[in-house]
Amino acid sequence: MKNNNPKGIIFILLAMLAFSVQDSIMKYIYNFASLYEVYLIRTLVSFAIILLFLKIAKKPVVFKTQYPLLTFCRVILFFFGFSFFYISLTVLPLVTATALFFVTPFLITIFAKFFLKEQIGPRRWSAVIIGFVGVYVILNPNFSNFDYMTLTPILCALCYSLSMIIIKLTSEKDTVYTQTFTFYFGAIIFSIIIYFVAGDGQYNTIEHPASQYIFREWFTNLEVSLLLMIATGFTASIAFFFLFTAYRIASPAVVSPFEYSILIWSSLSGWYFFNEIPDLKTIIGILLIVCGGIYIFIREKAQDQSIVTEKPLR
Repeated sequence: MKNNNPKGIIFILLAMLAFSVQDSIMKYIYNFASLYEVYLIRTLVSFAIILLFLKIAKKPVVFKTQYPLLTFCRVILFFFGFSFFYISLTVLPLVTATALFFVTPFLITIFAKFFLKEQIGPRRWSAVIIGFVGVYVILNPNFSNFDYMTLTPILCALCYSLSMIIIKLTSEKDTVYTQTFTFYFGAIIFSIIIYFVAGDGQYNTIEHPASQYIFREWFTNLEVSLLLMIATGFTASIAFFFLFTAYRIASPAVVSPFEYSILIWSSLSGWYFFNEIPDLKTIIGILLIVCGGIYIFIREKAQDQSIVTEKPLR
């Protein structure tokens, strides 16, 4: 029964701390590893840990989905969605990239209106507008020399939001284990395909850090990167364990706003490890995004809906 809200809050705070550690490693490693090399090792480690946990817990391991086409679309969206987020770490401070990802509640709200036929009142539409004003304040685009790579966290949020809508559509017959396994299996397959297509670094011809991260030759700095890549898998597994435990033992409406605590952890990590200090404009934008998102959570609870709060945002 979901009645242990204080413990759930502790677990969600620990989950966000673990995610910020993972993101910090991903930001540090981009200078000497390839994105999909990291993605492959991270996924293999996480997949092995999850399989071991399920075997110990005697939980079913089910790969077969009842919605093959929708599941394939969800895997693609999830895989490339978080590719966009990791790419964003090459051009944006850690807390800025993380904050821009949190347009997710606004996008889910919009998609729920059109794909799930949910009723969205004017107050939540106002919250959506406030959130996107926050995005504009953070990016402050000067289109004459705007780096469009700074939009990658928003592309991540777009892909992730669509994948959450698909999960809502397929949850009736597919269990959370099936949804998890299909993603990990798909991520491994996609990463291996990318290795055979571009793993030799032949397309690494542009000096932009994002391009370098995507197309750098694989396995050239394993003495530096291997332990860090393995660490991303461990921290991701720990984060997901804390996250799903929080949503299992506590009310989602209570714990979901505490996902924004990752902005505090990311600020501290960015400052300590990368000497990143957000300016006033960025802080104002972040506050607008957080206020808009939390207000959506509050309105969902008041309307007895669970569009955004039903599933974790990470």
